[in-house]
Amino acid sequence: MTSRQYDPRDPLIRPFPRRGDAPGVPGVSSRLPGTAAHVTLAGADWLASASPFPRSVHALWIDCPAGPVVLPCGVAFDVVSAPALFGRRVLDRLWEKGPGSGPVAAQRGRIQLFAAPGTAQRLPALLGWEEWARAMPPLLCHGTGDTVTVPPLYPPGPDEPAPPVSRWVVAPEVRHPWLPNAEALLWACVRVARAEAGSPLAELPRRTQGRAPEPAL
Repeated sequence: MTSRQYDPRDPLIRPFPRRGDAPGVPGVSSRLPGTAAHVTLAGADWLASASPFPRSVHALWIDCPAGPVVLPCGVAFDVVSAPALFGRRVLDRLWEKGPGSGPVAAQRGRIQLFAAPGTAQRLPALLGWEEWARAMPPLLCHGTGDTVTVPPLYPPGPDEPAPPVSRWVVAPEVRHPWLPNAEALLWACVRVARAEAGSPLAELPRRTQGRAPEPAL
């Protein structure tokens, strides 16, 4: 299993009811976890590998495990950031009709989809040729030369006074997680845009990229 996934038998993850609302996004039916998942040691190693000084990143987590960390993009991952409403629907589309997703974070009203290195450069080029791109909200693509803030390793405790502004939706669990490429994300974004416009083409399945590994039985 590469990342925390939709498995109702997993006691650490409670899927939303099929017709329920996503937390913080009223009116959006979703299968995303209702609570933030935690990052495993292997997942932390993967995140730290994005930095040229991974030991320093681990040291920061040791000093403040509940604090966010800023990491560079372009080596271990790129990040595609979408507004929460659109991002949730893209993530649902990836899992319900497509290949799945890699790690995903919620950050200050946006969804951060961790993608294969190079995605930040290729996705805007693909969107430039896509007629449905005009129906999408602006996507922020972070690649080489950019940095992103990743959530704390662990979800907040039940006694926290307010919901966190940064949390994991699909937490990294292994040292080499599966990551969607630009084509997979384009497919999902286009299907969401078509679905919102009522186009029957939104239900066409994706067949060209491998899938994220399924949860172990």
